[in-house]
Amino acid sequence: MWLWLCALPLVFVVPLVSDACFTEERIALLQISDSLRGMSTMGWLDTDDCCSWESVTCSNDTRRVSSLQLSLNGVPPEPESDPCSVKLNSTVFSAFPELQFLDFSMNHVLFQGSDGLVGLSKLRHLDLSYNCFDASFMESLGKLVPLEVLHLEFTAMVGALPASVFENLRDLKELDLSNNQLTGNLPVSLFTLPRIEHLNVSQNLFEGSIPWSSRSNISSSFRTLDISMNKLSGNFSFLWLRNLTNLEKIDLSGNVHLAIGVNFPGWTPPFQLKELLLSDCGIDKSIFAEPHFLRTQNYLEVLDLSNNSLSGSFPSWLFAPQSTLLYLNLGNNLLSGSLDQIISAQTNLLAISLSLNRISGHLPANISSIFPNATLLDFSGNTIAGEIPSNLCNISSMEYLDLSNNNLSGELPSCLFAEHLILKTLKVSNNKLGGPVLGGKNNLSIRWEIYLDGNNFEGELPRYLTGNFESVGTMDFHGNKLSGKLDVSLWNLTDLLSLNLASNSLTGELDPSICILTTMFLLDISNNNISGSLPNCNNPLALLFLNMSGNLLSGDIAPYSFFSYSTVTALDLSYNQFTGNIDWIQTLGEVRYLSLGSNKFNGQISPNLCGLHYLRIIDLSDNQLSGSLPPCIGDLLFEGKSSTLLYWSLICGRWLQYPAFRYPCCYEQRGFRFFTKYNLYTYRRNFIDLFFGFDFSYNKLSGEIPPELGHLTNLKALNLSHNNFFGKIPASFANMSEIESLDLSHNELSGAIPRQLSHLSSLAVFSVAYNNLSGCVPDAGQLSLFDMTSFEGNRDLRKASPGSVCTAGSPPDGPPLWQPGAGGEEAMDPALYAVSAASFVLSFWITVGFIFCHSYGQRMVLKL
Repeated sequence: MWLWLCALPLVFVVPLVSDACFTEERIALLQISDSLRGMSTMGWLDTDDCCSWESVTCSNDTRRVSSLQLSLNGVPPEPESDPCSVKLNSTVFSAFPELQFLDFSMNHVLFQGSDGLVGLSKLRHLDLSYNCFDASFMESLGKLVPLEVLHLEFTAMVGALPASVFENLRDLKELDLSNNQLTGNLPVSLFTLPRIEHLNVSQNLFEGSIPWSSRSNISSSFRTLDISMNKLSGNFSFLWLRNLTNLEKIDLSGNVHLAIGVNFPGWTPPFQLKELLLSDCGIDKSIFAEPHFLRTQNYLEVLDLSNNSLSGSFPSWLFAPQSTLLYLNLGNNLLSGSLDQIISAQTNLLAISLSLNRISGHLPANISSIFPNATLLDFSGNTIAGEIPSNLCNISSMEYLDLSNNNLSGELPSCLFAEHLILKTLKVSNNKLGGPVLGGKNNLSIRWEIYLDGNNFEGELPRYLTGNFESVGTMDFHGNKLSGKLDVSLWNLTDLLSLNLASNSLTGELDPSICILTTMFLLDISNNNISGSLPNCNNPLALLFLNMSGNLLSGDIAPYSFFSYSTVTALDLSYNQFTGNIDWIQTLGEVRYLSLGSNKFNGQISPNLCGLHYLRIIDLSDNQLSGSLPPCIGDLLFEGKSSTLLYWSLICGRWLQYPAFRYPCCYEQRGFRFFTKYNLYTYRRNFIDLFFGFDFSYNKLSGEIPPELGHLTNLKALNLSHNNFFGKIPASFANMSEIESLDLSHNELSGAIPRQLSHLSSLAVFSVAYNNLSGCVPDAGQLSLFDMTSFEGNRDLRKASPGSVCTAGSPPDGPPLWQPGAGGEEAMDPALYAVSAASFVLSFWITVGFIFCHSYGQRMVLKL
């Protein structure tokens, strides 16, 4: 009876515990849910039992939460906002004392405080990657003694890593601190953890040597070791690995100052690596010439020795019949030889790169038999010649083919365009290939990218063209011999993102059918012979990049007719025949690069131009613009980084990710052009984040130069030449500390050259020639280094005589830099005119007298 009475309370208590989770844990989960962006709590409020909620697991015995899988890929932050603007107090996790597994990755929150994690005495697996906290947060994690797995990659940690953190984590098997900004030396404690198997500290800023020697108590349990992409230096010997019998992977790539010793004759390592990655580091150059180490590794699946300047013969012995290699990257070395040296079928090989070497010869005629299962072939950047074998199409698994920058000739097998259903990327740029573009096919099977640029493909583009690109379609045909009219009225290319037809021989007017390509972000038809006006689209194209320069296009630019002014970030309409005013540019709210030079635009520059806060480069040169320059231009803000706003790289929506390869499938822009330092330069990719330039030359602009331009402290180039500016050169230009090219020539400027300009230490090109300047050329600083061509054409401008003092307020005592009649100019001195006229008259009458009075002269007249 007493036993029954004692058990009676449990009859009522146990059902209550088994049917519902603990209240404090339910409340804590709802608090976490409220803090996260985009976190789906569907079903969480349908019942009070949080143990039944998605991503929550409870112990069957205690009904306490034991596992939280809250990696819900929260909505990523805006490109230019704080990546971890949402804050979360870590004390909320103190409500889960039985927690053993916590995956809170990919939520982009800022952790505040660390006390809430300290009490999790049973936690074994912790993943906080893709969140934010500083390195000091690590100290509290050192108290989580039972931890076996700890992931802290992409957590914005900055500073030195506390060495004491790992002294108590004796059970730790897996540690990932990659992709942060950790500095200082690598703590020895990382390598002496007794049970550590997987260590990844890649993509940080660690310096110094690797704390590893024959005397160190290095853990023998290592299986994978990734120390790549740091700033490590000193020596690292593979002999130090001789106790690691379980080692399967080592990655030391990207440590360019780390000297790595690999070859030791007679030494047989106790381990068999599956992955060896030594890209872009100080590797032993004899690794191929004397391959003692590599020949001992009989089970290698991944080998990356790229970017090491390795020379010598192509290592054909790697391609033995029994080879286990799956991924091989030998790109960007100095290896010579031919692919014909590979005679055995590589049935295991899935991806190979021999790009940027000195491989010659031809592509093997039986290439599909040599690489029957390859998904990636990259032989670009060599000197391979001959034709492309048609049996490439027999490699049914091939997704990526890059044969660009070789000497290949003939026609491209048409089966690659229309019959290879799995092929995603085809690159044959910069060869000598010819024949009809796209092999005459009009039904494309390629999924991502087609690069045919820099060849001799000819003929007209197919009027009927279909394809099914997967969200990032790219077609680049620039630099060929295409002709005819651009008519896309019967094109059906879903998700075509980029179309480049530049530098061909396309003619005729721009057909309105171009408006059907509504998915395009980039259109480049520059350097053709296209004429007429821009078509009107019912729905203007939402382009980010539009380049139509170097054509015969004309007419006024009608706002919101052809392209959307609210989306374009790079616009090049230069070297055409466009007319009208440029008031429409004030609506280009996102523009970074604007080139309208060498047209027939007229009217004034509106102050509304100053509302373009993201503008970095503007070229309005060689037009018929008049009026004054708005002073507010000096207050342009150059806001934002273009690289975070999809500038030159567009959308890299696809990646080919392999253990030794990472190929971004995003359109590589040809760059932007800007005339500075007397040359036309092309700047690549995101260099525009560092370059700011304005060119208003060869117009009819007048008035005084606004001193507000001196506020542009980041400006690299300013060209106001060949206008009608008058007044003084603003002394405020001395504030443009980054200026490299300043051209004020061929105006009507007067007064002295401000001596403050001598402090412009970055100035490489400077000209004030052909103005009305007076006084002295500054004889100090950067201006004293320019020759007289920078100052010629100014009547009253002089250089100080040796030993004399020449200032703006003193009369010049040196010789003038511009003499009347110099440089082909006619003399303007009246006395010289009088002497010349008198000499001419006297010579004339002497000649007349000789002809009519002298006998010899008379005989000559009679003969005539």
